[in-house]
Amino acid sequence: MQLKDKTVIIAGASSGIGAAAALLFAKEGANLVLGARREGELRSIASQITQSNGRVVSLPGDVGEEGYVKALVDLAEGEFGGLNAALNNAGAIGDAVPVPDMSSENWDAVVKTNLTSAFYAAKHQIPAMKRSGGGSIIFTSSFVGHTAAFPGMGAYAASKSGLIGLAQVLATEHGADGIRANTLLPGGTKTAMAGDWDTNEGTKGFLESLHALKRMAEPEEIAKAALFLASDNSSFVTGSAMIVDGGNSINKV
Repeated sequence: MQLKDKTVIIAGASSGIGAAAALLFAKEGANLVLGARREGELRSIASQITQSNGRVVSLPGDVGEEGYVKALVDLAEGEFGGLNAALNNAGAIGDAVPVPDMSSENWDAVVKTNLTSAFYAAKHQIPAMKRSGGGSIIFTSSFVGHTAAFPGMGAYAASKSGLIGLAQVLATEHGADGIRANTLLPGGTKTAMAGDWDTNEGTKGFLESLHALKRMAEPEEIAKAALFLASDNSSFVTGSAMIVDGGNSINKV
C-alpha cells in the first residue's frame, strides 16, 4: 500500500499508461481523481476501481484548457481533502510531417496538449500540494526528443523535451516546500500511440528492434515506474528525467 491515504490526480487515464497507473495506484491505496477526454473509457476505468473497493472520482475534459486542469485539483481537494501527487500523462503526436510542411494549427495543438497542459498542471497542482504539506508532480515525457528522434515528429519531440526542462525548474523552485518534480521517459509501449504494432508485424518488429530488451513495454511496466515517483520510495528523487525505455537509449544494433 505505497500510496495509502494519498490523493493522486491522473490525467490521460482512459487508456494505455494512464489507465494502467490508475488501476495500480488504486491497488496501492490511493484516492484517485481521473481525467481524460473520452468520457466512456474514463468511466469504465473508474468503474473497475470502484468494483474493487477503490476510492475514485472522474471528470472528463481537455487538459489543454486551464479551467479543466484547475477543476481536477478542486475535485481532489473537495472530495479527498488535499492533493499529494499527480501523474500528468495526457499526450498527442499530431500529424507526422516534416517541420517545413507542418501547419501552425498542428504545432499549436500538439504543444497545447503536451506542454501547455503541464504548465497549467504545475500552476494549480503545486499550490494544492503545498497546502497538503508536499507532494510529487510527474510529467510523462518520451525518449523521442531526448535520446532519439524520428522524421515527422518535430512538434511532439519539442513538446515532450520541454517537459524535462519544466520539471527541473519546478524541482528547484519548490524543493524547499517538500514538492518533487520529475519526468518519466517511457520507451516503446503497447498503446494506441505506438501505431499498428498489434496488427502489423513489420511495425512490431521495427519497434522491438529499437530496444536492447528486443521487446516493447507493457503499460503496467511504465505504471510501476510512475508509482515509484509518486510514492515515498523516491523521496530523494527530484528534477530527474527517469528513463524507462528497455535500453532504447543505449541500443545501437
